[in-house]
Amino acid sequence: MSENQQEVAATQEATMESRDVLDQLMKPEVQQSLTVLVENLPKLTEMVTVMTNAYDVARSLATDPVFIGDMKSSMGEFVKPVTESAKGIASAAIEAGDRVQTEAGTVGLFAMLKMLKDPNVQKGLRFAQAFFDVLNERQTQNK
Repeated sequence: MSENQQEVAATQEATMESRDVLDQLMKPEVQQSLTVLVENLPKLTEMVTVMTNAYDVARSLATDPVFIGDMKSSMGEFVKPVTESAKGIASAAIEAGDRVQTEAGTVGLFAMLKMLKDPNVQKGLRFAQAFFDVLNERQTQNK
């Protein structure tokens, strides 16, 4: 194919694409959509401006080493008490498991009555009672 023939083919292809675009633009639904789009251009411009500003702020914060450091330390301060509490509970559970393995005695009625006076046992029993009350309320609501 010669250079002239290639140019003619490219021109014909561009013309066909222009006709396709014009055919699309002549459809009533496309014209209606374009009208709505043009009418809403001020709102769309405002939305894009706000989104661009938000993106710029987020990007500057994401690349700011001081902000990243502050966020890390804040998260560390927030998570630290939870982590320490979880570690304390885990170590108490491990120690209790070890004690159960070494103590072979039985728990009698008087030992159970004595345990009922323990504030932690009372707290656990109140929690269990409240938990089961909530479950029962939800079951009656679902019926």
